[in-house]
Amino acid sequence: MSAADDSAERGLGQLVATATAEMSALVHDEIALAKAELRQDAKRAGIGSAAFVVAGALALFALPVLSFAAAYGIHNLGLGLAWSFLIVGGAFLAIAALLILIALAKLKKIKKPEKSIASAKETAAVLQKAKPHPREELPDHPVLETVTRS
Repeated sequence: MSAADDSAERGLGQLVATATAEMSALVHDEIALAKAELRQDAKRAGIGSAAFVVAGALALFALPVLSFAAAYGIHNLGLGLAWSFLIVGGAFLAIAALLILIALAKLKKIKKPEKSIASAKETAAVLQKAKPHPREELPDHPVLETVTRS
């Protein structure tokens, strides 16, 4: 084997190693990008969901107790008992509606990870254009025939 063949083989090995390392780095970078985008949307979803939970808790647990206290307080100011209960119930429903509007606004800001999708499509397009090189057939050699491949 000549020195030119030896340097060509090392060059090919280095090319394969470099290509493998770059492909691995590309995949890791795309995963990191997807994680960063999804982390932002998960935070928005968490805030929106928490607002829904708080609104539900207010409407379900606090409403009866606080409405009785407030209605009797308004009744003590001289308004009829029925009007007092109606005013308090309307106030709690207005608060719950406001919290639902806040939650919907937060949930509408959630977007799909557009950068990750575009990057993955770009990578797939590049990889589809790559064509494998045919391997050269090795001549029959008695030593090569005895080697078993796993």
